[in-house]
Amino acid sequence: MKLKILKSYLNESIQHVSKAISSRTTIPILSGIKLDASPNGLTLTASDTDISIQSFIPAETDGKQIIQLSEKGSIVLPAKFFVEIIRKLPAEDVEIEVRPPFQATLRSGTSEIQMVGLDPEEYPHLPKVEERKVISIASDLLKTMIRQTSFAVSTSETTPILTGVLWTLTNNELKLVSCDRHRLAQRETPMETVGEQQFGNIVISGKTLNELNKILPDQNTLVDIVVSDNQVLFKLDNLLFYSRILDGTYPDTSKLIPQNFQTELVLNTKQLVDSIDRAYLLSREDKTNIVKLVMQDQGSVEISSSSTELGKVTETIPVSRVSGDLLRISFNSKYMLDALKVIDSEQIHLGFTGSMSPIIIQPEGDTKILQLILPYRTTN
Repeated sequence: MKLKILKSYLNESIQHVSKAISSRTTIPILSGIKLDASPNGLTLTASDTDISIQSFIPAETDGKQIIQLSEKGSIVLPAKFFVEIIRKLPAEDVEIEVRPPFQATLRSGTSEIQMVGLDPEEYPHLPKVEERKVISIASDLLKTMIRQTSFAVSTSETTPILTGVLWTLTNNELKLVSCDRHRLAQRETPMETVGEQQFGNIVISGKTLNELNKILPDQNTLVDIVVSDNQVLFKLDNLLFYSRILDGTYPDTSKLIPQNFQTELVLNTKQLVDSIDRAYLLSREDKTNIVKLVMQDQGSVEISSSSTELGKVTETIPVSRVSGDLLRISFNSKYMLDALKVIDSEQIHLGFTGSMSPIIIQPEGDTKILQLILPYRTTN
């Protein structure tokens, strides 16, 4: 194998695929990145068995020559070293030459690096995904939906299914749900689907989705999502991102969400976030994160927290709208901040069905986001 390639394109592709490299792999070949050079371009592949990412660099794009191929071939190069060295090479292009058995030489400017590669024949094949169920969604919307749900997955491996985000598509509505038993995040969006494209109980690891989010472009580019029995494939222009579906059945979370509220509040989002943020500083010192919200007669709420060592924070913020019974409720301020910070709305709606029932947080407007956090039982 022998080729010359523009460093910027190679580096970008390496940064994408390296997100699938695990430092803890027990399969030595998976600590490398596979390179396949053909007349069409260069394909880079990386995998940790849970996720696999493949990036294709075309030989030319829009009339611009990116790769000059002298000899086609394949090699697996150690990712850790390869990722770092390409980024630090001095010239704008890189020459890669592979000689038997698997000796690679990288040349750039005045630098020459020898690397010992691995046999590409031993590299596992990418999963086969049947393209029966395919939906398309704008990249920026998908990024937002992941950001608004993946933070609430469980970090405990005792219930692996809760470490993922549940994806369902029914009645032309795509819904993402995550829950860690103390809080829940849910986001829905209408979809234009063709034929029988419904699916349910597709659970993708929260960590995997966070890696996908780093790769997804911010623009309104279409992403194809292909769902099969045990894999989901996200397809972008020159990028394929495969994810394993978690085993097991996701619990029915719909029963947790109250349909009617005893008390409802509408507040300015920024005022509420800033106020809870200040109270969180003190509650964090006590390692409890407990903040209290007390509704007052004159259309305002009091936010407070205390620390046995440091003292107390109390502040009052106005309410845009209030209905129902006045109540006092305690909650985990970190969970509340996590929920509020992913809602892009000037006004926030809080719904309560009692001081020991779930708190429902939603934006004012048409966006279908719902956040739920369980309150704390406190004395006084």
